[in-house]
Amino acid sequence: MLNIGVLNQGIVIDHIKAGGAMKIYTYLNLENLDCSVAIIKNAKSNFMGKKDIIKIEGTLDGINLDMLGALDHKITINIIENGVIIEKKNPDLPKTVTNILKCKNPRCITSVEQGIPHTFKLTDRENGVYRCVYCEQAFERR
Repeated sequence: MLNIGVLNQGIVIDHIKAGGAMKIYTYLNLENLDCSVAIIKNAKSNFMGKKDIIKIEGTLDGINLDMLGALDHKITINIIENGVIIEKKNPDLPKTVTNILKCKNPRCITSVEQGIPHTFKLTDRENGVYRCVYCEQAFERR
C-alpha cells in the first residue's frame, strides 16, 4: 500500500474525480510554489471507486480555493494545522469564472483574439453546467 506522510500544516484536496488532479495542479500554479506537493492518482475509494488526491505542504496565501468548485464541485478541501484537520470545505459552484475553464469552440472570440478572458457563467447548478459568455458553448467536463 502506498504511504504518503502526514501533513503538519497544509491543504489536502480530496475526492477529486480520477484523472482530474493535474487540472487543479495547473490552476493553482503549484509548479511555481516552493512547497512539497504529493499527487495521488487513482487511489481506491469506497465512495467513488477511484479518486485523485493532492497534498500541499504549507499555506496557499492569496489563492481562492472556492473557485476549485468550477473544476470539480465534488471535491473536499481539508485545511491542516498542527497535524489536525481544522476546517473542511466543499466548494460551491461559482456563478461566474474567468480564466479557469477554456472555451473549445474554434469560432469563439476567445479562440480568435488573443488576450480576451475566458469567462463562463453557471447556467445549470444541478448539473454543474457552465457556458461561455461570448458564444454560449457549454464547458465539457471529462
